[in-house]
Amino acid sequence: MTAGAPDPEDLDLTVDELAAHVGMTVRNVRAYAGRGILPPPRLEGRTGYYGREHVQRLQLVRELLDRGLTLAAIEANIRDARPATAGHTLDLLRILDEPHDVEPEIMTRDALAALAGVPRDNQLIEALAQYGLVRWLDDDTLELLQPHVVRIGSAAVALGLSPSTIIELYPLMRTRLRTIADTFVSAAVEEIVGPFIEAGLPEEDWDRVLTVIQGLMPVASQITVAILRAQLGEAIDTEISSQIGSLRLSQAADAAARKPD
Repeated sequence: MTAGAPDPEDLDLTVDELAAHVGMTVRNVRAYAGRGILPPPRLEGRTGYYGREHVQRLQLVRELLDRGLTLAAIEANIRDARPATAGHTLDLLRILDEPHDVEPEIMTRDALAALAGVPRDNQLIEALAQYGLVRWLDDDTLELLQPHVVRIGSAAVALGLSPSTIIELYPLMRTRLRTIADTFVSAAVEEIVGPFIEAGLPEEDWDRVLTVIQGLMPVASQITVAILRAQLGEAIDTEISSQIGSLRLSQAADAAARKPD
């Protein structure tokens, strides 16, 4: 909140204070009010006062616009919503964003090369940039947009895998895991969110639905990691068995070749 602006939990806000609190212009606030997205203020004389519901509505509008929704779509969906809906929806969006809420990291390209134990390589960085993992800030500085992914990939390279192998694995894993994620989300929507919506978004069920969704996300991640570990173990056993079998065949062939006629 800006200095001097009252807390919307405790006090009413004028339109100027409301705009400052949510980081919008007064003109935009008035435009949203004119479209019916913002409920009417409480009037005292000729002055309108706005509270927490108005703040949450405007925060939700900005959030949905940032996610690519049109103003017409937002208007159609939240104009007649009940007072608590905007706050609940913001809570839901924050829960859904938690796994992605990672601060970018600034790193020199020398530091990145050292992290992976490889020489400086602009082509490698360009490949990372192509997948949205990093971006150039200047000739020597990078912003790691997904620092956890870049660091894990660098660790794999430092252990001996080639950078090209790791980079080629990334889109494959992303595509396969997106399929898993889409399937999981579809099931959650069908079995949990759908009935909640059909029931008219009852106020008494919001906390339960939010808690369930928040709990399902780490469960889905843990299941994915557990299955991947099991599959990696099986793949390693299969590959080692294959290599040992090939080695034995080669040794047998060498022994047969050395055997005198």
